[in-house]
Amino acid sequence: MLVELIIAGFGGQGVMLMGQLLTYAGMKAGREVSWIPSYGPEMRGGTANCTVVLADEEIASPLPTEPNVIVVMNRPSLDKFAEKVKTGGKLFVNSSLVDKEVQRQDIEVIEVPANELALDLGIEKVANMVMLGAVVAKLGVVDLETVIDSLSEVLPAHRHNLLELNKKALQQGRELII
Repeated sequence: MLVELIIAGFGGQGVMLMGQLLTYAGMKAGREVSWIPSYGPEMRGGTANCTVVLADEEIASPLPTEPNVIVVMNRPSLDKFAEKVKTGGKLFVNSSLVDKEVQRQDIEVIEVPANELALDLGIEKVANMVMLGAVVAKLGVVDLETVIDSLSEVLPAHRHNLLELNKKALQQGRELII
């Protein structure tokens, strides 16, 4: 099992948190993991991204040239990363914010209305957790419960009041897929 994943979106959408959670859950599941954030002007509202690699064996390169999974939370991220998905790979698209149809026929496109589902829970800020729940359910690389267990380790202490809401958002994304 090898998952090479890029998660991209606007700074402030929780892209780095998604990557960290997936990485922590991968470690708890006994996988080899790598997480590389991309910082810079992205922190001021531009496109932010991180790369996560989860494997059963030692990771040869933490920066894949053709990732087999890409998650895009907004239109600029789709424009930047959609062509990088390996043939036969998966592209998760936040259909709440992306108004462009993916033209590629050689990959699986999974549309997740992450912002809409987050609003159903009362706060749009958890759209990242809705998307992560969908990603985890579709890929099966780690259990959702392991991701949920990792929340308290990844979220800063002053955000622990949001643990239950994040858990519900993760489950909401999972329900969309199963």
